[in-house]
Amino acid sequence: MPRRTAPRVRCTARGSPSCCGSSWGSRAPCFMSPAGRRAAPHASGAARLPIPDIVDAAPRRLRFPRLGGGAHRPWGRRLAALRLPQGESDRRPHPGSWRELYSYLETMVRGRTLALEISPLDQVPYLDRVPYGVVQLLESFGARLVTSAPLVSRFAAHWSGAELAGHRRAAGALAAIAHDTFAWLGSEVARSVEVRETGVKQRVLDAIERAGLWTNEGPIAAFGPATAMPHYEPRPGADRRLSAGDVVLLDLWAGPGRASVFADQTWMGFAGRSPDGEVRRVWQTVKGARDAAVRFLREHWSRNGAITGAQVDDAARAVVRDAGLAEFFVHRTGHSIDRDLHGSGPHIDNFETEDARALVPGVGFSVEPGVYLPGRFGMRSEINVYIDTSGPEVNPPTPQDELFLI
Repeated sequence: MPRRTAPRVRCTARGSPSCCGSSWGSRAPCFMSPAGRRAAPHASGAARLPIPDIVDAAPRRLRFPRLGGGAHRPWGRRLAALRLPQGESDRRPHPGSWRELYSYLETMVRGRTLALEISPLDQVPYLDRVPYGVVQLLESFGARLVTSAPLVSRFAAHWSGAELAGHRRAAGALAAIAHDTFAWLGSEVARSVEVRETGVKQRVLDAIERAGLWTNEGPIAAFGPATAMPHYEPRPGADRRLSAGDVVLLDLWAGPGRASVFADQTWMGFAGRSPDGEVRRVWQTVKGARDAAVRFLREHWSRNGAITGAQVDDAARAVVRDAGLAEFFVHRTGHSIDRDLHGSGPHIDNFETEDARALVPGVGFSVEPGVYLPGRFGMRSEINVYIDTSGPEVNPPTPQDELFLI
């Protein structure tokens, strides 16, 4: 699923409690976030301000959450949290005044290297979350600041074995739901039954629930000209009826649970027995771009993460450009997937941003090139890739090869 809009501000990850348990407001950064705790024990040579759960808005001030859940806390005193190298205490009593707080901070960070959610030249906006004033403050205390991007990729965006297994199960179930949906569309058309986008959407949601999966929204079911809008959402009373000659797009995503690694797929069909030349040309281009991305991954992958998301985007985009359709490919080739559907790891992108982060073992992402002809039709083919220690793994294992004919 391509990114729909500017991400919404939120202070909770799926299935987790509020990211900041303090009374200072929901925009404070969570330096003790689950993702940060996951990454922190593995980093070496630097103090960490781990990735906040506030994914979408830079915090206004440098504040620290109260520690709960069994953390020792002297009565009546607040604790500031800063992740330090292993073996050192990461708890400090909050002194009360800003002058004393700054003095404590300076003592903790002077001469240290801190990995923060910053991105030089704003190259990766997803990681550029720490306000400039905080950067100035820490540098004034004598800290050396570096981007936390490698830590985020290797630990926060890393899939566990259980998460990979859940993703595989979800991918298999979604592929089966897509095949069944297009078969059902064919049977309804053969019986001259009216089919609307919202009806398809509800049928897919019911199938996802029966499969024991969870989804937060969607899917996208689009007919005809609506398929040319990457961010289209069918709505009751404003959806389309399936007509002969329509291109059909089905984008569906789900996972084993709220805090799981989702599968995210897009499948394409055509209402008729013989698509015209332009429909076939666009489909072959989109499919070719998808396969070129996977081929590049398989040919250039290495254990040390020698290739980047930007390079994979270039490989897919070259196919679309060579077909003379570059101006109609209007989004990145793919997005990171972790506990968030649009995750914090490397994106397959050299269009919206230049994502030069390495594709290291343990990360996953979508590959979903698309071509959108305004007012006519659009096509997208989406699969997911996991970077294993032995190379890229594609899910579903058998991507779509031919259009479903309805």
